[in-house]
Parts: sequence; structure tokens; C-alpha cells
Amino acid sequence: MQSKNHTHSTSKVAIIGGGIAGATAAVHMAELGLDVHLIEKGPGLVSGPPICHLHAGGNLYREISTEQCIELLKQSIDTARLYPQTINRRPTVIAVPYSDGGSPEELYERLITIQACYAELVENDPSNKVLGEPKDYYKFYSREDLEALKESEQPQLPSKLDDWMIPFAKYTDLDALKFPVVAVEEHGWSVFRIAASATLVLDSIANCTVLTNTQVVGVEEHPDGWFIECVGQDNHAQIYQFDYLVNACGYETGSIDDLANKPRERLVEFKAAYVTKWQECRELWPEVIFHGPRGTPNGMAQLTPYPDGVFQLHGMTKDITLFEDGLVASNESSSQPHLPIRLKSKIQHGWSEDVIVQRSRKAISHMARFIPHYQQAMEYGTPLFGAQQIPGRDDTLRAADVTFEGAHYARVEVVKGSSALEAAMKLVREWQLFDYQDANIESLHPVSMSLNAKNVEEKACELALERNYPQQLAKYYGTI
Repeated sequence: MQSKNHTHSTSKVAIIGGGIAGATAAVHMAELGLDVHLIEKGPGLVSGPPICHLHAGGNLYREISTEQCIELLKQSIDTARLYPQTINRRPTVIAVPYSDGGSPEELYERLITIQACYAELVENDPSNKVLGEPKDYYKFYSREDLEALKESEQPQLPSKLDDWMIPFAKYTDLDALKFPVVAVEEHGWSVFRIAASATLVLDSIANCTVLTNTQVVGVEEHPDGWFIECVGQDNHAQIYQFDYLVNACGYETGSIDDLANKPRERLVEFKAAYVTKWQECRELWPEVIFHGPRGTPNGMAQLTPYPDGVFQLHGMTKDITLFEDGLVASNESSSQPHLPIRLKSKIQHGWSEDVIVQRSRKAISHMARFIPHYQQAMEYGTPLFGAQQIPGRDDTLRAADVTFEGAHYARVEVVKGSSALEAAMKLVREWQLFDYQDANIESLHPVSMSLNAKNVEEKACELALERNYPQQLAKYYGTI
């Protein structure tokens, strides 16, 4: 492999946490030929907060800066290149209802800027064209445009934005919306195919050791690195020695900071999305975002499509996706914010059936305000849930990656999963573990590039069933 010619292969790296951040760091470093140990307390990789789209441009977040949007765009493109089998190629529709205080015109300037940035990225490197042609990145639709599309039949395989807009035009209560609405090439992202891709890659690379069902109980710094004490399923403690320690523990990053005596301010927010099935659905939907003020009864409603009429729902209200006391902060005595016991119990022990039904039906009703026929949908299994960390004290931060403490310790603190590859590359550069020269993402990751769609989907379906989710969440959706 080319990578071995430029790698400090004697360096041993421990990565604690097998979520999207830790698994991606392990994939990247292992592909470079580094000696990597990935330590995960759970039974498998990438099983944290719900992931459903790339955030390729950050258009869903009006409250963040354009600079963060551009950063998310670049990171999302890199991530799509690393994990090509994980993308669901369909657009996202963004609509502003009358129940929201905003205006559709607020999107214009940002979209023009993001489109120009995407065009520049593609011009500099054609491999960046993962979101379609830059000139087709977005399209605005008037009321008249949508009324005309109502009369159309959707092709079996939608190929352009107009095709994807047909079910939206037919079933959405257009009287509830301000115009225009916009369709953006903001693609879907399958959390189960991410888990499958990372698992398949790491299982096939000899210089990466994956320790699942393994709890880190102690870390101790020494002049040239770290000692890490772990306990496996057999309750047997073992101590390992590493040159570098990467703390990628997601919402529990603060617990390792405490063990390592590396204090850090952060927030943690518990969120959930709900799996539902709309039996009557016969067409392929785009993802749809109905904007609304966060944390209020009119909070954003989000519809994420999967095969066979299965949809994932977010409702940014405190009785759907958000939770009372669900946003917590660290304090002077600990870097780890502490969630209320009832929320921590959901992460550790799962959900009660009555709460699943209650919140799922609230999510369905929230969506039916804009798509009336959606009231016929039913809950369809366990919610996708988890806690999201946000470094610092700004709860609007969305683009974040890695921070360093001393010469041998780093924490990967991604808020959105698409930041994970950039974080991994920053680790390598900071510690001078590899000379990238002019290598591109594809040449650096030959094992990842060798994965085929069929094997990834099969593994993803297997993981979905193991985790008690419908296989539709693991299957390909949209344009292949």
C-alpha cells in the first residue's frame, strides 16, 4: 500500500469510543498503516444518536453562520467520498410555514453562496461532485409550480428535482406554506450502512484491533504516552500502553477527560427521532423540512424517507425530539455533563412501549399539520435516539472536530457526523503520523473503496435487525 511508505508505523494509537467519530478515525488511521486499537464499551460500532442526512451546506439550520454552512459542505463532501456506499441520493425540501416567523427569502443569499462554494470545490477536484451538478444544487418552487406538478405522475426512478417534488405537491397542505419553497441536493445518510462500512473495513485490516464490550476504567499519562486499563466481558482487567490517546466517546467524552485530568467545558443534549410507516405511501418522497421555532409547539418538523413507506420523524418540540431538561452542561467538578436519570435510563436500558407509542403518535400528528394524510401513519418500532455533545457553551454550534491537550491527547468532538473525517486527518497531521503529500481520499483508503454496495447493504440489514430496527432503515433509497 502506498500509505505504508509514508507512515510512522511504530506509533500506537488508542481510540476510545466506536461511534461515528471514533470509527472514522480508526478507519482512516488503519488505512494509513498505523497500529490502532479501537475500544468500544458496547457490542458494535456507530450506534449513537440518529443520523439521517449529510448536512451538506447546513441549510437546515438558519441559526448558524454561513461560515459553518460552508465548513459543513466541505466536510460532507469528504465524508461522502470516504463512505460512498452510505449515501441515499435524494433531495431535501425546505418549506417555511405561516406558523413560523421566518421568510423563505432568507434562504436566497446563503444558497447562492453555498452553490458557488460547491462549484469551486468541483472545479478544483472533480471527485468532489458528489451532490450532482453544481448548477442544479437547488431550485425554488412557486405555488403555481407546485400546483402544476400535482397533475404529474412520478417516474419509477426520479432523476431530477421536479420528479421528487411531485408527492410533496400532491399531499402537502400548500395553504399552510409561505412561498417559494426550495429543493436542495442535501442527501440522506444511512447510519446502519456507516456502521456496516466501518465494521467491514476494520475487520479486514490486520493493524487495527477492535475491542468491543470493553470498558475503560483508568488512564494514566506518562512522558511518552498513556497507560489504559480496560475491563472486558469476562471482568478481567488488562493494561495497554499507547503513544497517543484519542478520546472519541461522544456524549461521554467528559468521563474520559475526568480520568485523564483534562478538563473541558461542554454541553450534552438528548434527542430522539421516531420510526413510522405510512402504509398508503406509493411514491418516493424527498426529505422535507418544515421550519419552526425550536423548542416551541410549532418547532421544526422533519420527514426523512426510506423504502416501503417507512419514514423517520423529528419534531423540534419538547414532547417529541427534544426533552425537558435534555440539554445539560459540565461544571467545575466534572467535564461530563449529567443527564437526568430518566434520560440516561433510555440510553442504557431502552424505552418503555407506552412512551414509544405516545411520542411517535405526537410526531405523526406534528407532521400531519402540513401533510394531512400522514395522520394515517403508525409507529414502527424503537425510536432512534442518543445524546449529542457540543463543545463549549454555544448550543447553536454544528461544525466542530478536534481539540488537543498536551503532546499525546486529543478529543474528537463532532456535533455532526460529517465532521469525523476532517477530525481524523487533523489528528494525523498534528501528531505527524503520516505524510499525505498530494494523496486524495480514494487513494488513502483502498480497503474502504473496495467495498461493494451489496455487501454493505447486507451487513447493514444484519445490524439493523440485531439492534431491533426495521431493515428499511439500512437499505438504499433514491438514485443509485
